[in-house]
Amino acid sequence: MVKIGIVGGTGYTGVELLRLLASHERAEVAAITSRAESGRRVDELFPNLRGHYDLAFSEPEVGELASCDVVFFATPHNVAMNMVPELLAAGTRVIDLSADYRLRDAALWSRWYGEPHASPECLADAVYGLPEVNREAIAGARLVACPGCYPTAVQLGLIPLLERQLVDPQQLIASAASGVSGAGRQAKIDNLVSEASDSFKAYGVTGHRHLPEIEQGLADVAGQQVSVTFVPHLLPMIRGIHATLFANLQGDPGELQALFESRYASEPFVDVLPAGVYPQTRTVRGANRCQISVAVPQGRGTVVVMSTIDNLVKGASGQAVQNMNIMLGLPETMGLQQVGLLP
Repeated sequence: MVKIGIVGGTGYTGVELLRLLASHERAEVAAITSRAESGRRVDELFPNLRGHYDLAFSEPEVGELASCDVVFFATPHNVAMNMVPELLAAGTRVIDLSADYRLRDAALWSRWYGEPHASPECLADAVYGLPEVNREAIAGARLVACPGCYPTAVQLGLIPLLERQLVDPQQLIASAASGVSGAGRQAKIDNLVSEASDSFKAYGVTGHRHLPEIEQGLADVAGQQVSVTFVPHLLPMIRGIHATLFANLQGDPGELQALFESRYASEPFVDVLPAGVYPQTRTVRGANRCQISVAVPQGRGTVVVMSTIDNLVKGASGQAVQNMNIMLGLPETMGLQQVGLLP
């Protein structure tokens, strides 16, 4: 069995990790930390896990965590970067679900997150954990930076076009909407039912922290700098992301449906829908799956890609488990074969 530690077990991504790992054939969660809930049983806080775990939350101690084979950080930014160097030195593999190691440029990270990076020496060793692009590097990684939810949906939708240089990389538009769980499990007025229900709004229009991550990943694929206009929105629901992506075609793009189907034919967690069928957030709810559709409305030279994921699964904890499987040489789909929840 693979001995697992989870730092930050009381947030949505932490409990989602517990849910997914409960059905993983090779994973044994040995430690789960929370300063606020230390000593409290996990199944007391999360009754859905009764019968699956006999664990209590503990203080995050490097010594205990270093005894694990893999440690997940399901924490806000600036937590992992203070503990990861010691864990790596102890030989523990780390998968960070926060933003601490997603950007390779420490100065750029500091500009977007408003503080110095605590372990910039680790940035060069961090592998960006988007399996559909970096599978080989992930397999040999000691530190994996799990992509953000919006960046996952946006990149998977645009990658086939940029790889073939079929669109203008300077004129990319991503209009994406997320359920309220994307903001985390914390008290915020904007996330109250009476505030978010029966409403739809944009936020972070002039600058969202996921933008540099999106542009970095797409630039790697395109082989040149890209420019993305990214506008996130808040949906009045709990889970799910729907990204509608726009790009200007250049040259003769050929059959885009066939391009997308071919690009993702061997990817277990990307589903290209038939032409004319458009993805919905409800069909990927609870599943580690991205569903994609592509169209060129009225043949006017603008390609539209629609991409949906569950922000807590393929957008976070499911992708993290997928990365773990790759790192450990396990079947990539192990513990991740849940079917989307309907209705």
